[in-house]
Amino acid sequence: MSYNRYVAICKPLHYGTLLGSNACVHMEAAAWGTVFLTALLHTANTFSLPLCQGNALDQFFCEIPQILKLSCSHSYLRELGLLVISACLAFVCFVLIVVSCVEIFRAVLRNPSEQGRIKVFSTCLPHLAVVSLFIITGIFAYLKPPSISSPSLDLVVSFLYSVVPPRSKPALPLVARMVFGSALALALVAADDCTSADSACNLVSERGADPRSASRFPGRHSDV
Repeated sequence: MSYNRYVAICKPLHYGTLLGSNACVHMEAAAWGTVFLTALLHTANTFSLPLCQGNALDQFFCEIPQILKLSCSHSYLRELGLLVISACLAFVCFVLIVVSCVEIFRAVLRNPSEQGRIKVFSTCLPHLAVVSLFIITGIFAYLKPPSISSPSLDLVVSFLYSVVPPRSKPALPLVARMVFGSALALALVAADDCTSADSACNLVSERGADPRSASRFPGRHSDV
């Protein structure tokens, strides 16, 4: 999605070449293949862990860090390695998304159209906010040290990365459009006021410079 917006805004003339049907199929296949392989490895390693502390989790779903707490063998280190690799991949994707958004903002700020800026900002900023919330809280939930772990903290962090992003993503663009639309309306009103004030000042200066305007106000002319 971020690459699509980057090409559409920064390289619109090359959109058909960079994002043709073959490119879209390859990117989609790579994304689905990576997710499926990661999920398969995590599932296989999790089910192979021996549990020696029961099977009750202090969580509302089967989260991998909570399952690792019930393991009593050193085989969980293999799962920790997979978690680190997954977190690194997620962080790389996050960096690429941030870079694409920065390039989009740089291209949009060079555009004099205020409506175009509002449209791009109201689309990209909510997406970046949701992705940031998901990546940061997800990495913290899976890689946080055991010393700061607590049932309440684990529950809050899991709720933030698993429930909030999918629920807030449809609503954030609407809120952003309303906020940026109000800001655009205020900017246009301020610009109209400034234009009207400049026109009035120009009219007054022209009348003061015109000799015929001075004859219309003899009292003022005699005072001067």
